[in-house]
Amino acid sequence: MQGMLSVMLTPATVAIRYPVRPSPEAWILPEGTVPESPVHDEVAEGLKLLLRAWATRSPSKLRIARNLAIRFDEQNPRVGIDPDVCVLAPPPDDLDELGSLCLWKPGHTPPPLCFEIVSTSHPNKDYVAIQDRYAALGTRELFVFDPMLAGPKSLGGPVPLQLWRRDASGGYDRVHFGAEPIFSEVLGAWVIAEGRSLFIADDREGTQRWLDEAALQRAEAVRARAEADQERRAREALERELSALKARVTLGSE
Repeated sequence: MQGMLSVMLTPATVAIRYPVRPSPEAWILPEGTVPESPVHDEVAEGLKLLLRAWATRSPSKLRIARNLAIRFDEQNPRVGIDPDVCVLAPPPDDLDELGSLCLWKPGHTPPPLCFEIVSTSHPNKDYVAIQDRYAALGTRELFVFDPMLAGPKSLGGPVPLQLWRRDASGGYDRVHFGAEPIFSEVLGAWVIAEGRSLFIADDREGTQRWLDEAALQRAEAVRARAEADQERRAREALERELSALKARVTLGSE
């Protein structure tokens, strides 16, 4: 009976945390642009546009970067990572002139939020390797989206969405590994994976989805047209009432 009880109380999952020694040789940024598949590019570009619209509305000073080289080891300046999409808060004043973000320089701070899209050509790294670099980088939240479900089964995948988050002690924990929506503390919103698309919404169900600037402008144009039509109908109704009233007055005076 005691043996059965111990089995019943065994947790379904356990959390394991261990220190990672920096690996400068393995963490060197590649020279040149790394090729991206059309799906990878569309997801990253769409995400960048969503976040840019959010950054424009934010009272804080924010910038959204795509494939920005981030270097975090002054003794090994070639060591770093280039997130598919990241939030800079605040960005360096000379960001537009920079070739890379160097975290040992004044005004260069770690991005609080980064996104990686799993590539079909080398999916293993996004499941087992990149979190080490983001932990060393100091980013608060890392989302990993696997639109093609290309991740290896040997590592528990594939899953559409992962979230790694830094806790108060400085540890980096994988707090989400699955298909369900997950709340981003940095964005104050939900990140939702649907097929090969990634959405951000104010609610878990995804009914209040964020829009990019172009979509916001289209929605504003539709709203403006609806208001103009409503005003026109109200004006026409008032004119009909005035005409009817004038007709009654004219008829009564005869």
